[in-house]
Amino acid sequence: MIEGMSVPPPLFKPVGDAALLVSFEQRIDEQINRRVHALASSLLREPIPGLGEAVPAYSSVLVHYDPLRISLSEVIQHINQLAYAPQADNLAAQKLVEIPTVYGGSRGPDLEGLARKRALSVDEVIALHSRVEYQVYLIGFTPGFAYLGSVDERIASPRLETPRLSVKAGSVGIAGRQTGVYPVDSPGGWQIIGWTPVRLFDPQRTPPSLLEPGDRVRFVPISEKELANGFTGT
Repeated sequence: MIEGMSVPPPLFKPVGDAALLVSFEQRIDEQINRRVHALASSLLREPIPGLGEAVPAYSSVLVHYDPLRISLSEVIQHINQLAYAPQADNLAAQKLVEIPTVYGGSRGPDLEGLARKRALSVDEVIALHSRVEYQVYLIGFTPGFAYLGSVDERIASPRLETPRLSVKAGSVGIAGRQTGVYPVDSPGGWQIIGWTPVRLFDPQRTPPSLLEPGDRVRFVPISEKELANGFTGT
């Protein structure tokens, strides 16, 4: 496991006859998530015959395997060896990405309502959202969509009761204590508080996703004027 990390041992739950769910704890926690990705990375680096894809989430890894080539007990044995073996932090090469963001107005239609519900000013919400350095916990939902956490509990907000049929790519939203940027136009129910010109997903780019698990993200408030002048955050 990652040095200095103290978390409970993994729990194993068969998923059908060809997959195993490896869970550490059912909560969003930075150290637990780092252990999840360390295990997924180790499974990729040290494969054994019969093992398939390892899919990491917040606090668990779904491990696919071929039951005709390897038994469930052998899969668990291999995972236990990797989970407890001393190893380097596989997320040590994380990068910090600054995302310029225009908050409010037509680009952040839910910002004012969120501020009223939390008895805060719009400027206070922006300050609380942009002062945090967020961790990328996982990529999912749509290609390149990074789940970031955790927002200050004072601006944590539930999803919309009725999701929008279309949310513009670049929209910055909050759902619970998560925040994120929609990488492509798609339906969505997150509270939209701003928009960024940064392209989070580009199939012509290598890798296509700008963000990867373990990366850090900071939102940088900019004005409409700065946006019009081509502000890139660099």
